[in-house]
Amino acid sequence: MPHVLPRPAASSSGMPAVRAVAVAAPFRWLRAGFDDLRRTPLLSLAIGAVVASIGAFLVTAAWTITYLAPACLGGFLLVAPFLGIGLYAMSRQIERGEPLDAGRAWLSWQRNAGSIAMFGLMLTLAYVFWERAAAIIFAFHYDGEPLVWSRLPSELLLSRRFDGLLLSYFGAGAVMATLVFVFSVVAAPLLLDRPVDAITAVLTSLHCCLRNPGATLLWALLIAGLTALGFATAMLGLVVVFPWLAHASWHAYRDMVAD
Repeated sequence: MPHVLPRPAASSSGMPAVRAVAVAAPFRWLRAGFDDLRRTPLLSLAIGAVVASIGAFLVTAAWTITYLAPACLGGFLLVAPFLGIGLYAMSRQIERGEPLDAGRAWLSWQRNAGSIAMFGLMLTLAYVFWERAAAIIFAFHYDGEPLVWSRLPSELLLSRRFDGLLLSYFGAGAVMATLVFVFSVVAAPLLLDRPVDAITAVLTSLHCCLRNPGATLLWALLIAGLTALGFATAMLGLVVVFPWLAHASWHAYRDMVAD
């Protein structure tokens, strides 16, 4: 729930106005998100289990293609805002004091279907671009030779070119993840909640980041850290982490975007 906050920035362009929030606000979003998770444990964890299963399937299927497995992990972060739409709707029901209705929550996207589909296409294109970039980076450093997982330990210890690969790979991934985060931090909840178009949603996300650089940077770090924890537990942690972050993202949107 939004607290007493500074006056939102005025908007003369018809775009939603954006509030300034405290740098530590992401911790409040996490607490509120966890409260929502506790109120909807079965539904939220079931969604988390589905998402974790999809992630595990993608990585398992790509395991023999060395660059593709980590690319799938990174790509997961790029499309995650779209996957949480049903969870945002459940948080909205809780906020409004409405009876929890999972069916209605999942169908709530229909009121703004065109714009939500366009946003999903944007994220999909970002995913495809990242996968191709990852392939090019690996091919450049290994002259087109495939790097197999069985040779990875020796490459880490003996090959100097692996240092360049890591720098290029994680540098490009960081740039891509930053761009997607900046343009999507509140976009999906906003598209669900209001009849705005996808461009308005991504520009509002950009405005949120520009007006709240400290809070949004902390939020990005918390998302990355918790998601990495989910990955490190062979995706099991994502069963809890994904719905928790999705519910918290609803509160981030409600905190930063004025009514």
